[in-house]
Amino acid sequence: MPRKILFFLLVVFGSSFATRAQFGFSHEIGVIAGPVAFMSDYGERFDLKTNSGNTGYGIGLIHYLNFSYRAECNCYTPETYFNDHFKLRSELSYNKTQLQHFGEWVDKKSNSTFTQQLKAMRGSTAVTNIGMQLEYFPLSIRDFTATNGAFGPFISLGAQYSYFSPEAWSTRGRIDQPGVLPTKYIGATSNDDGSTWSVVGSVGTRYKLTELSDLMVDLRWQYYFSNWVDGLNPDENLYPENKANDWLVWLNFGYIYYLD
Repeated sequence: MPRKILFFLLVVFGSSFATRAQFGFSHEIGVIAGPVAFMSDYGERFDLKTNSGNTGYGIGLIHYLNFSYRAECNCYTPETYFNDHFKLRSELSYNKTQLQHFGEWVDKKSNSTFTQQLKAMRGSTAVTNIGMQLEYFPLSIRDFTATNGAFGPFISLGAQYSYFSPEAWSTRGRIDQPGVLPTKYIGATSNDDGSTWSVVGSVGTRYKLTELSDLMVDLRWQYYFSNWVDGLNPDENLYPENKANDWLVWLNFGYIYYLD
């Protein structure tokens, strides 16, 4: 993990616990995991086989600042709309996806060089993310906390710093050899690590399992401010079908524990 992420991790979690000491907020910790669908320059945009084929997994550690409750006095904070409807979520997560081309151009029965080159292309990307999201609960957080078996729906928006490690290769041979890649991908591949910022939005719900624990499910959309996350970046002026930056959809399931 690069130094920037380690530094950011110390700042995020250090400031969270310093906030508790100064203001008396309570904390929650949890784990998340689930399938990831990675939308990249592999395959066709909006193609079902691409979306279902280029899938991987994601795991993560999460931490919440709970503004409605003070753990040190076992009491609620002063009642305000913000305290009763918002939580601040910090997260360290990792996802990895294997990639290849799907869709019309590789499905058709053709022995053309272009089709065979596309079929032979392979890739993967591993991404480490760290950042924060502000979660909004339209229903009362206090009511949810006090009721076992209750549901607490939420939406969230935030930003993350992302460090990615892509790989691109071909079963036809080395990708720098003539005739291995289609013309559009020549000079448009990279196996170099990199970093970028991303914006994250999600919708989900909690389920009150016990007094001090919740189950959670949420559906996340994450958009990277780079088109190199998958290791491919064809010239968007010549190939506008590849102009969009990389992004993903992640369905995750989690367990959250309330710290005393």
